[in-house]
Amino acid sequence: MNILSDLDSNIVKSELINFIKKIITESNSNIVVLGLSGGIDSSIVAYILKEAIPAENIYSYHLYSSTTPKEDTNHARLIANKFNLNYKEIAIDDILDKYLDVLDDNISSNETFKLVVGNLKARIRMSILYYFANLKNGLVAGTGNLSELSIGYMTKFGDGGCDFELIGDIYKSQLKNLAKSWNIPSEIINKPPRAGLWDKQTDEQEIGMTYEALDQIICCLTEDKELKNEDILNKIDIPLSEVNRIRDKIKNNKHKIHIPPIPAINKKSL
Repeated sequence: MNILSDLDSNIVKSELINFIKKIITESNSNIVVLGLSGGIDSSIVAYILKEAIPAENIYSYHLYSSTTPKEDTNHARLIANKFNLNYKEIAIDDILDKYLDVLDDNISSNETFKLVVGNLKARIRMSILYYFANLKNGLVAGTGNLSELSIGYMTKFGDGGCDFELIGDIYKSQLKNLAKSWNIPSEIINKPPRAGLWDKQTDEQEIGMTYEALDQIICCLTEDKELKNEDILNKIDIPLSEVNRIRDKIKNNKHKIHIPPIPAINKKSL
């Protein structure tokens, strides 16, 4: 049983457009910079952006590496052409290799190293997006959804580094239905979600469950905090061990979406 509510695509679209216009007005900037991965999240953000502001004010960048599936590059081009966006492709492998050469020339290839390099790729992409945003006096649009942000499934100061998260209050499984309403190409909607940070990586394999299951757990844990374990298990057919695993992720990764903690100093006593 799916406990998530269906979203009215027209209402959501209107609210997101109003949000962008407010952000643009408050920032005194009419330029938005977007990392266009070729996936459903960045495709939806691109769609809403072009509905809110002129396409010539949107600068999209496909920051690919040797582990980026060619299909994703083709889909990034498809979206850029479909929405008539400014578009540029930049290879980041040489930048990554330079980092690794300088930092350490004797690193063993293991699972930890794979994750560290993946995070470094995400931070390189963030730096490039902010380079162009600074040049153009623009804002960087984030592409994180509620599912990812809730469990910290992103790189801190990487893909989590942006000026606003347009779809940050929408679950991944809800985005799929919205994408259909907004005429996002079906080949983008239906392919496995992936970040392309290493070969054959997929989101759901890394998370350990489907987004549909994840979203239902997050909904139970965050939107109705009074629910006890037995209540949750009565609502969703998912083992308690998995519910607790996601509960731990939510708790342990809160730091990724909060500003760094600052101690409060009692200045009156100084």
